[in-house]
Amino acid sequence: MQRVYFDNAATTPISEEVINAMLPVLRDQYGNPSSIHAEGRSARAVLESARKVVAQSIGAGTGDIFFTSGGTEGNNMAIKCAVRDLGVQRIISSPTEHHCGIHVIETEQKMNGVEAVWLPLDAVGRPDYKALENALADSGGKKTLVSLMHANNEIGTMIDLGKVSGLCQQYGALFHSDMVQTVGHFPINVQETSINFLSGAAHKFHGPKGVGFIYISQESPIKPFIEGGSQERNMRGGTENVYGIVGLAKAIELATTEMEERIAHITDVRNYMKTRLLEEFDDIQFNGDHDGDSLYTVLSTSFPPSPKNELLLLSMDIAGISCSGGSACSSGSEKGSHVLEAIHADPARKSIRFSFSHYNTREEVDLVVEKLRSILPVREMVHA
Repeated sequence: MQRVYFDNAATTPISEEVINAMLPVLRDQYGNPSSIHAEGRSARAVLESARKVVAQSIGAGTGDIFFTSGGTEGNNMAIKCAVRDLGVQRIISSPTEHHCGIHVIETEQKMNGVEAVWLPLDAVGRPDYKALENALADSGGKKTLVSLMHANNEIGTMIDLGKVSGLCQQYGALFHSDMVQTVGHFPINVQETSINFLSGAAHKFHGPKGVGFIYISQESPIKPFIEGGSQERNMRGGTENVYGIVGLAKAIELATTEMEERIAHITDVRNYMKTRLLEEFDDIQFNGDHDGDSLYTVLSTSFPPSPKNELLLLSMDIAGISCSGGSACSSGSEKGSHVLEAIHADPARKSIRFSFSHYNTREEVDLVVEKLRSILPVREMVHA
């Protein structure tokens, strides 16, 4: 059976070029980059070369990039260390953030008495920028961190990064953004858009799992989140995942070089999917800002109430289609999507997140639509 993988927001298939870049490191450059002998120096050289590639991809200096295990660690590090080391007493965020953002903020609220301000959202999941400005203006003298993800992982709605950055600068607040879904997919330049903390993960742009990075502005120096040795310039203890970091760098290099072509291709596949669904099925809706400032890799589709909705994801998997109902981190949870709940989506409808990569094709869309036709009621054709 031919399978179609439309769950790229959860993770992407690792590209062959990335595997080929990692293999020599796995085989030959096994030295510990902290060792001073030849094998250690060789590993250190590829590690620092990778750091330079990552830094250049977002317009940062090499001294601003620290390698992590992924987006969750980066987000934990930024938020918790901002409270611990930079005197943050107040965090402004959104109820549609990834769980690794929401749960960290709730923990800081409970354990350290940090004030949490949750911004109201409109129907497509955009934060209310006037409410953000009012909250920043009404800080009561408390050091404030704004933590907002660049693009929502479930519905794709994006924030106006420049607007949020400008407001933070105007009111003297720190700004952290979870950019796990947008690094490698959108042009990002920290020289043009001021930001204190930015997190990314390799497996969202065809790199390996278990490796990511955090950008830390020199204006917001924090202490180590993971204590240990002096790795990562004393910022993160633990021997570096050298082959994973090399894979991350190769993946982000390819994503940056091929970005324009990938955007055009993925956007075409996504728009074709929208067209086919609207043609074939009645009462199809799309969640989020799908026609506006949106993550072009994601199409959150809302199907009308049907007795078959409860088993729709399972039926599609059996039919050879990989997609999701929301965040992969919440699979197995009986509770519905906190993102859809926050935008007041109709709970009687079934939302499926289709997410795409440059490996996907229109032919795969046709195959998925045909499979859906065999599962769900189709639009009745009216003949003249």
